[in-house]
Amino acid sequence: MVSLPLAESPTRARLARLADWLVVAVAVSLPWSTSATSILLVLWLIALIPTLDWLDVRRELMTPAGGLPVLLFLLGLVGMAWADVSWLERWRGLDGFLKLLAFPLLMAHARRSDIGLRVFLGFLAACIALLIASWVVTIWPNLPRGSSDDGVIVKSYIAQSAEFTLCAVGLIYVVFQRINSHSLHALIFIGIACAFLGDIIFIATSRTALVIIPVLLLLFAARQFGVKGFAVAIIGLIFITTSVWLTSGHMRERVDEIFTATEQHNILNVTPSEERLEFWKKSLGFVQDAPWFGHGTGSITQMFRKSAFGQKGVAGEISTNPHNQTFAVAIQLGIFGALTLWTMWACHVLLFRGGGFEAWVGLAVVVQNIIGSLFNSFLFDFTEGWLYVIGAGVAAGMVRRLRNGVTDQS
Repeated sequence: MVSLPLAESPTRARLARLADWLVVAVAVSLPWSTSATSILLVLWLIALIPTLDWLDVRRELMTPAGGLPVLLFLLGLVGMAWADVSWLERWRGLDGFLKLLAFPLLMAHARRSDIGLRVFLGFLAACIALLIASWVVTIWPNLPRGSSDDGVIVKSYIAQSAEFTLCAVGLIYVVFQRINSHSLHALIFIGIACAFLGDIIFIATSRTALVIIPVLLLLFAARQFGVKGFAVAIIGLIFITTSVWLTSGHMRERVDEIFTATEQHNILNVTPSEERLEFWKKSLGFVQDAPWFGHGTGSITQMFRKSAFGQKGVAGEISTNPHNQTFAVAIQLGIFGALTLWTMWACHVLLFRGGGFEAWVGLAVVVQNIIGSLFNSFLFDFTEGWLYVIGAGVAAGMVRRLRNGVTDQS
């Protein structure tokens, strides 16, 4: 009896369909649960790996978009060798790099299959449910929840704002594609987008999101309408920003903290902005001490521990991350690691320079990660890091599939 080739195996076909739905389930779980996302990622890998054509994976690895994330992980792996910390701390340091290995796998998966739109729709549905939950806990703040932040039911206001921002800018693209048809769907989508943005501004305000949102809106205007659209968008943003500033006391308080921290640095109560200023100053010194190859993977906490010895106030705090992605890489892997990080970002921006929904979503994910990484270690954080890997990885596979005319059977 002649056995079926592996490519035509019914078992492989079933595993492929299972892997499709598991990656959708990962996207749905990401806004809600770290544990569920971790479990589903493992199940996705178990289902996916037997179905992969490794020539396709190799093809993605040979591209800058797919290969550079793996290179950054390998640098982190090698960086464990010269870290002057315990092996447990080295392994913990490598954890931030580990998710990057999934990037070329997601590219290959989305390139061979039509999962992309389902992944984005699943994520949007999960975020709409999270949005409703945010309003509920704002109205009834005494309800049991998994977050101490106001208006947030799970995780943090930073993660929630990052998720809502991506949903809003994705919906805005869809609205402008449908606006000429006077579709009722366009009105519904713009309403949902405004609800996401309203939650960020009036309920759970992330100052990082307040920087990211205008940049993404201006970028969208420039891509869709050119120079004139960009100019109109600037005028519109000035008007909207002024209106929001006058109506949102919560947002004013969040912005005022930045200037208060700057003016009263090391004098009064410590704020998150003041902590960042101190962490960045110390991080620059750490990089200068080992500029080319860094202090090794997992060394960040040890460096802050040494610098805090005998210090008081914010200078005496021991941080596990410098609240800046470039510093988080450069402290461990030096300038070479930081250059690899920025080259990866640049290649992903270039990959999404074309038109289409897939390219816009991918570009929004990358730009959000770059800007957010100026103020946080977005790539190493669980939710924000997986937002990048899943969002940009799936979008990259979709873009390459469309550009190269790859079919599901290829």
